[in-house]
Amino acid sequence: MVRTGLGIDTHAFAPGRPRILGGVDIPHEEGLAGHSDADVLTHAVIDALLGAAALGDIGQHFPDTDPRFEDADSIELLRTVVIHLRERGFAIGNVDATVVLERPRLAPYRDAIRDTLAAALGLPAGERMGFVGRGEGAAAMAVATLEQRSG
Repeated sequence: MVRTGLGIDTHAFAPGRPRILGGVDIPHEEGLAGHSDADVLTHAVIDALLGAAALGDIGQHFPDTDPRFEDADSIELLRTVVIHLRERGFAIGNVDATVVLERPRLAPYRDAIRDTLAAALGLPAGERMGFVGRGEGAAAMAVATLEQRSG
């Protein structure tokens, strides 16, 4: 059986806090407010995984009322969730996540974020599968939505 979960998380900006995304410290004048390190990306991944397994959400497993999780490293929380999933017989097939953020540009940090999350998930950063993975060709995908209007 294949199961899918959706994770969404939000954190407000806060001066004097680090801006951690996917376990990577992104230099910026404002960080993210939260009980843990407020890694909004990793929290969304955690919620997606827990949701797919019908195991609740991040707040149930790592409540912000518990002092043990104050300033917690969210990558460590993710590693804990991965262990729980494996103990329950789940294997992670794929994780796709998107950060919605105006600044700073994340392109310079993309590889570090992907590698950090992949390591915490126990997955290779690149699958190296198929003719594309072997460097033998290219592929493209597209999705489009049309609305036909009268007149």
